[in-house]
Amino acid sequence: MHRKPNLVLASLILPLLAAAAHADDAIEFATPRNGWRNSAGDTASYTQEVHYPAVSVSTPAGQAASATIAGRIRSSPKGNAGGSVATLVVNGIAMPQRVEEDGSFSRPYAFSGGSNSVEMRSAQGAGKRVQFYDDYQGRTRPRLRVVLSWDSDATDLDLHVVSPDGQHTFYAHRVAGNGGALDVDVTTGYGPEIYSIAAPPPGTYLVYVNYYGSGAGPAAITVAQVAVVTDENTPSEKQQVFRVPMRKPGELTLVKSFVMK
Repeated sequence: MHRKPNLVLASLILPLLAAAAHADDAIEFATPRNGWRNSAGDTASYTQEVHYPAVSVSTPAGQAASATIAGRIRSSPKGNAGGSVATLVVNGIAMPQRVEEDGSFSRPYAFSGGSNSVEMRSAQGAGKRVQFYDDYQGRTRPRLRVVLSWDSDATDLDLHVVSPDGQHTFYAHRVAGNGGALDVDVTTGYGPEIYSIAAPPPGTYLVYVNYYGSGAGPAAITVAQVAVVTDENTPSEKQQVFRVPMRKPGELTLVKSFVMK
């Protein structure tokens, strides 16, 4: 007995499949790409020059593709002065990503060895994810990574990390003597600002967020998100995400204290 095709079901499913394929095609990654790679010998920099006002996190000149996230969102609205903001998710950690007026995006990122995933989600609902494996055994791993982002434009939040040896890493002292570094000081909204260190001294770390200022009025409330990632891409990996409302410029909040062994 032959069954007639369910035309009603097909009429519902096919448009959804077409829409999903279109959403995936709306975003293209120049790097990273799916597959296997070895980043031995590649040149990378994660601490960038800042020219105030710092409106975006951009890739330094000469950066290796293995340490870069870059591509284009074809569905991004054209003519939007200052670009738009998408969501970038790297190994499970979500952060804002500025998208230029032409739909392009680019930022440096210190990937760990082993398996990594990168996903971009546009403000229009499109999304695309890539997965790759870096088998370079000598790749430096940021054993501790702290990512600050926030949910409003025209605001300046600052990440401050105090390590057990007393070194204070923040916008005015972005590279510490113990190897810790802050990548950039974003002053006009969203972030992200990322602190990384490959060999963190053992002891207690303090993570603060300072509401430095706002162009949206003195009473503008913004929600800070701080993600603390330890031992990334290892069996001991741990991720913690904290969200804290920041109510007014001048406010300094201790978001998290934790111990590294």
